Amino acid sequence: MDKILRINVGAPGGPTLTEESCGDYAGLGGRALTSALVNKEVPADCHPLGPENKLVIAPGLLSGTAAVTSGRLSVGCKSPLTGGIKEANSGGQGAQILARLGYAAIVLEGEWDGETLYKVVVNKDGATIEKANDLKMMTNYQLMEKFQDLYTKGAMLSIGTAGEMRLSNSTIAVTDKEQRPTRHAGRGGVGAVMGSKGIKVIILDGDGTKMREPKNKEAFSDANKRFNQGLKDHAVTGQGLPTYGTNVLTNLLNEAGGYPTYNFKQGNFPDAEKISGETQAELEIARGGKATHGCHRGCSIQCSGTFLDKDGNYVTKQPEYETVWSHGGNCGICDLDAIAKLDFLDDDFGLDTIEMGVTIGVAMEAGLLKFGDAEGAINLVKEVGSGTPLGRILGSGAATTARAYGIEKAPVVKGQGMPAYDPRAVKGIGVTYATSPMGADHTAGYAVATNILKVGGDVDPLSPEGQAELSKNLQIATASVDSTGMCLFIAFAVLDQPETFQALIDLLNGFYGLELTADDVVALGKSILDNERDFNARAGFTAEDDRLPRYFKRDKLPPHDVTFDVPDEDLDKVFQW
Repeated sequence: MDKILRINVGAPGGPTLTEESCGDYAGLGGRALTSALVNKEVPADCHPLGPENKLVIAPGLLSGTAAVTSGRLSVGCKSPLTGGIKEANSGGQGAQILARLGYAAIVLEGEWDGETLYKVVVNKDGATIEKANDLKMMTNYQLMEKFQDLYTKGAMLSIGTAGEMRLSNSTIAVTDKEQRPTRHAGRGGVGAVMGSKGIKVIILDGDGTKMREPKNKEAFSDANKRFNQGLKDHAVTGQGLPTYGTNVLTNLLNEAGGYPTYNFKQGNFPDAEKISGETQAELEIARGGKATHGCHRGCSIQCSGTFLDKDGNYVTKQPEYETVWSHGGNCGICDLDAIAKLDFLDDDFGLDTIEMGVTIGVAMEAGLLKFGDAEGAINLVKEVGSGTPLGRILGSGAATTARAYGIEKAPVVKGQGMPAYDPRAVKGIGVTYATSPMGADHTAGYAVATNILKVGGDVDPLSPEGQAELSKNLQIATASVDSTGMCLFIAFAVLDQPETFQALIDLLNGFYGLELTADDVVALGKSILDNERDFNARAGFTAEDDRLPRYFKRDKLPPHDVTFDVPDEDLDKVFQW
């Protein structure tokens, strides 16, 4: 990974492709690279869909190696949804193949002519770009059917109809090891930025590539074995996630009273058991699907699966916890088949399932349809995919939909919908929602681990005490993890097992021939957050943007009847190093 591929779609005479050394970005990967490049090269006050914005696609530092669970891909830009900096993270095969092709990043830049769509192909011999207007308004699964023979040993990155229409809730799909567009760089509207550059699809052909080799093979191999064993030995990564997938959290959060239901009106869903991870896994297995599956080769945790219909036909990948919540409990829907259909449509059109479910919840709050109306929810997503006037409103996210319908209670921060944990009952995640440069994002600092699962300690989820410090430390650690290409779920083992944290550091040292320490990992995380905070400050963000909507301080959440009462002064100290 010693080069960057720049694709200038506005060059005179047509798009150009240029390979260059990493230069100032040498030694960076994943989120560290995307945020550094965006902060340095993108004017913070530019329009997210204008020619000055850039889309950066970067594998992690350990992607493309034999390191287990290292296939996460970072996508960075100025977000059309939040107006701030964005790093959206995806599984699938993309990071592994891009890294093995030798690229630290692909950068899309310049001013598109607004007419001609393009297809990019990257292989061991270099990259090409060609006109592809025949792909206009194709969905992600239609693109899969057209191109899967070209990436049998690689991956496809694509935008569906939502990205092509440049909707603020649009994703970039990344194919999994079955070549399906089921993994997504989902949050913040990154698909709209790819659409604004006129790039419909990027084919990564891995034929003839080899796994990246470490500087110190023996040390790297030893660290990999210790790291993998740590994941296997932990109850979450070795048992819970592989058995029931991420949806194992439904019953846990519902019992804790932190499961947002009916557009964040209460913390319990009466029908949670019907859509729980346990019920879902049992149904998947009974129908001949899989409850244990990896989203990319080399995954050690195996938290995904496949969902089949009652006749044994493929519907979608196993809907994840966030998806089951957003389209399920948040909307009062308790039908796993309907939720799977919604998941498929989101993937096909290229929509973030969290933002889409939160948006439908707001639409239900507005009276556009009733809570629990599964068929109505499916029809709304179809409107988004088709680009009807209503669909374009909904496809612009929960905040836009709330404004259009005169609704105060939109659960968003910096314009981005809140994920599946109510911040009043899980206050640590509330601090992360409020303060993360990314907008409301559970992955930015997953305080649920400590608040609810008691991983890495025990901080009372209902008390304001200690939540800001918890979120701060997790945000620093997460920024570093996002730079390695490792899945965020490794954090469970890393937080509980010092030896597994050391094994992760040893992996980096063994591969690159370095002598990093834990302090270096912390310093990296802080530097990433500093870059992101600097960009947002120049984009006009202030401390007042690091807040939850006021009604979370006012409205008590049943069953605990709690509000979000972490003091503002605590929020303002999160990034004071």
